[in-house]
Amino acid sequence: MHFFGKTNFDFMGRRNLWYVVSAAMVLVGLVSLFVKGIHYGIDFLGGTEIIVRFEQPADVGNVRSAMDRIGLGDAEIKTFGSDRDIVIRTVVQGEGSSVADRIQAGLKDQYTSNPFVLRKYYEIGPKVGAELRRDAVYAVIASLIAIGLYVWLRFKFIYGVGAVVAIFHDVLATFGLVSIFDGVFNLEINQSMVAAFLTLVGLSVNDTVVIFDRIRENQKIFRSMPLKDLMNKSLNETLSRTIITSGTIFMVLIVLLVTGGEVNRGFAFTLAFGILTGTYSSIYVASAVALEWVLRGKKEGKLIS
Repeated sequence: MHFFGKTNFDFMGRRNLWYVVSAAMVLVGLVSLFVKGIHYGIDFLGGTEIIVRFEQPADVGNVRSAMDRIGLGDAEIKTFGSDRDIVIRTVVQGEGSSVADRIQAGLKDQYTSNPFVLRKYYEIGPKVGAELRRDAVYAVIASLIAIGLYVWLRFKFIYGVGAVVAIFHDVLATFGLVSIFDGVFNLEINQSMVAAFLTLVGLSVNDTVVIFDRIRENQKIFRSMPLKDLMNKSLNETLSRTIITSGTIFMVLIVLLVTGGEVNRGFAFTLAFGILTGTYSSIYVASAVALEWVLRGKKEGKLIS
């Protein structure tokens, strides 16, 4: 199935412009990370979270007043899917369920005529949170190394480098977007968002490998064609597949972002924007890195075995 039909875009001829776009996107994200920082969930910070369901709609302002009275005024409070479900998160910890008991007692005093039930409760210690942060970083680094080795063994070393640079670009750019839009979408770094980043790594390299495969096939057919023209031809031939695959995933993620509620928001946001950067980086980062290697080294030959 072809989305555009036959195209003849000069992707590699415009790569210098997109180098600037990539650099600017990553730079803005890094500035936001250093200035604003990121919002860690209690998965990584440690703390207490409870979710309660009221019989009648509950006002977040009144819940905040109840938390102020019991000394938890800095707790994070928001609705959870409906105005009857309230999630309360705090970095305060205690023995057993003492913090959760305090929160429930405060709510009972505030809502004497609107009873509630406890739907969920969990507590994570600071040591566990630190271990989860460390393991998340290790997981991303390990995936980058594994993917680089896979692409290197399947193709050539420089293509493995291009794939890893593209994935690193995707992770940095998306991480920066999470920091920039944190205040808009109330995003937080938790285990589901780490899962989104790891999924992004896999989807990004999948698109890259498809393009590299087409370049390898075309090199066997068009032996005398310059690598730049060969890459443009291969990218145009895989364009419809790329748009259909990435576009359908993106549409599903947008629906999940809009209707999936608080639980799925971070995952959907991260993966939705990661799909866009991953699709673009397969062309203007992964492929462009390999082309630059050839052109600057003046080795216009077969790079892919």
